[in-house]
Amino acid sequence: MSGQTSTLTMPLMGADVATNYEQATVVILPIPYEATTTYRRGCEQGPDAILEASQQVEYYDEELDRETCKEVGIFTARAIADTRNLPKITAEEMLQVTQETVFKLIKDNKFVIALGGEHSITTGVVEAYRQAYPNEAFTVVQIDAHGDLRHEYEGSIHNHACVMRRIVDMGLPTVQIGIRAICKEEADLIKAKNLTVFRARDIAGSTDWIEKAIASIPTKKVFLTIDLDGIDPTLIPGVGTPEPGGLTWYELTVFLAQVFAAREVIGCDVMELAPIVDSVVSQFTAAKLVYKLIGYQSHTI
Repeated sequence: MSGQTSTLTMPLMGADVATNYEQATVVILPIPYEATTTYRRGCEQGPDAILEASQQVEYYDEELDRETCKEVGIFTARAIADTRNLPKITAEEMLQVTQETVFKLIKDNKFVIALGGEHSITTGVVEAYRQAYPNEAFTVVQIDAHGDLRHEYEGSIHNHACVMRRIVDMGLPTVQIGIRAICKEEADLIKAKNLTVFRARDIAGSTDWIEKAIASIPTKKVFLTIDLDGIDPTLIPGVGTPEPGGLTWYELTVFLAQVFAAREVIGCDVMELAPIVDSVVSQFTAAKLVYKLIGYQSHTI
């Protein structure tokens, strides 16, 4: 990956603060893959939109009192699994190339933040971490409106509605945050496997949900997967299936900051941005979230 440049619009936060691959500690990996979305389409445009919007995010983080991008080397990699250029790529091929790419980044000691694209991508990302940490347990912490626990949907076990079922099938512990839309099959699975779920209706008005959620994470290491529909659609309306009642900005960022402080976050993804024409609210909020993740990760080193 030496010397490579992004095929997308521009690097995260702009060329002025971009770092080459060798010097970077954080790698942004765009994965503009879309195949199984079932309502609003457009998440293959999500990585582009986030990268473009990031040019307008202030370098200075007033919470962390630092210009994160000037202190942390950030490299934006070439996009993979791009369904705009590879429309016939299969789900299995997408997951394989994702796994191989992320595994190489991990082995090069990079902190990876993958940008989707549809949520099915996460299966390949998590599989790369399983390969990289074969003898070390980690928990997948999911922020999402939906359970994504169906065995299959519309004839595919790799549908975006099945991603967390694939992760549960891997034998990994999970903690689900902000869930507010599940089917009967998912509700039955949650009960049968005693899965840890913090539902949005229980979070609302609670003063100790963050403490309880972090205490429920059974491992030191954590992988964070963030479906942007986990956030309330008044803040990010540009998602495939918006659900009312999601996390507020400060509920989200306080939770994330405390997860990074209390656990070792080994990687992240941010999925399912589907930009809305003539609105930049969703992609700007997503870009600021990505910058927050970098800030929280570097702040704990």
